Amino acid sequence: MLPETTRVGYVLKMYPRFSETFVVTELLSMQRLGVDLEVFSLRYPVDGRFHPSLAEMRAPVTYLKHGGLRAADVWAALGAARAAVPEVDAHLDELLAAEVGDAVQALELAVAVRERGITHLHAHFASVATTVARLAALLTGITYSVTAHAKDIFHEEVDPADLRRKVADARAVVTVSDYNLAHLRAELGPDAGRVRRVYNGLDLRGFPYADPGDRPPVVAAVGRLVEKKGFADLLEAVAVLVGSGRKVEVELVGAGPLADDLRARRDRLGLADVVHLRGPLPQDEVSRVVAGAACFAAPCVVGADGNRDGLPTVLLEAMALGTPVVSTPVTGIPEVVHDDATGLLVPERDPQALAVALGRLLDDALLRRRLAAAARELVETEFDTTRQAARVAETFA
Repeated sequence: MLPETTRVGYVLKMYPRFSETFVVTELLSMQRLGVDLEVFSLRYPVDGRFHPSLAEMRAPVTYLKHGGLRAADVWAALGAARAAVPEVDAHLDELLAAEVGDAVQALELAVAVRERGITHLHAHFASVATTVARLAALLTGITYSVTAHAKDIFHEEVDPADLRRKVADARAVVTVSDYNLAHLRAELGPDAGRVRRVYNGLDLRGFPYADPGDRPPVVAAVGRLVEKKGFADLLEAVAVLVGSGRKVEVELVGAGPLADDLRARRDRLGLADVVHLRGPLPQDEVSRVVAGAACFAAPCVVGADGNRDGLPTVLLEAMALGTPVVSTPVTGIPEVVHDDATGLLVPERDPQALAVALGRLLDDALLRRRLAAAARELVETEFDTTRQAARVAETFA
């Protein structure tokens, strides 16, 4: 239990964000645990679609000023912060070293921290959200923590010195897989000594298990249409299946910059009647698609820019719903997809192997049932959101 005086400000780059269901799940779990929360978003949402679970959120949300800054805005932010947080003067060097927009948001956040009695800040992603949270914590003398995910630690644009500073200054750092934990320890050495692994959690009430034995020959796939998801390999694998005379359909849910490329590839492979590009769907519709499929494909790859998934939440959702999964041994995925035990693993960028694995699941109802039952047991044991949120909350006290 946290002390009654604990008041936590969550700092997020964008809230709500349609693709970041894990953030809303964690916030709702914190709310049920009785954590006193506020949310601070650095950007306004750019998508008008929101998941129904947002209606349950009671925490107030503040959008910090972003974009269109004039010199007068910068001076006004500094003046307001000096009045509420006199310690600002002692940290001008840190503010001057930051991007102007980040510094202004940190000043605004510092004022909110002081005026609203916030005692701790927690940022998701070790990128701009942590930049602002760290500066605001420094200005106000409170603590901060961060959850590191994937792009924020693996992408080629990550500045190792900046990441080291953020990790070293944090009260605690959470990351979402053992793979990430080992990477941070290898990259940062002793500075990563306080990093701990806490998997993202699922609210299992929203993911009821169903036996996959009698499902139609449908492959589900869900995610942003970006390189690291490996959906180009999925289309090639499906072409192999169709070429062998197999009856199969694919429900591909998501939006992203590669939408046109994937549509063109699908059509070039003659799969227009087989692969259905559904665009983004709300959580309940995603669950319906996944729960109705014979198997779920997550053929993740390491992108050319180093970007990769940490541990896709939708993979866990499929496992919870009883849909057997095929994935690749990228980052933390083998921690949950144990080959031939809780799912099937194939090498990344290998459409032929992916086709073979999908074919096994489409053909063998007993295999589907065995893998799905073991996967659900693992998710119940390791990924319950209440338990995982409580572990994150331990870093706030």
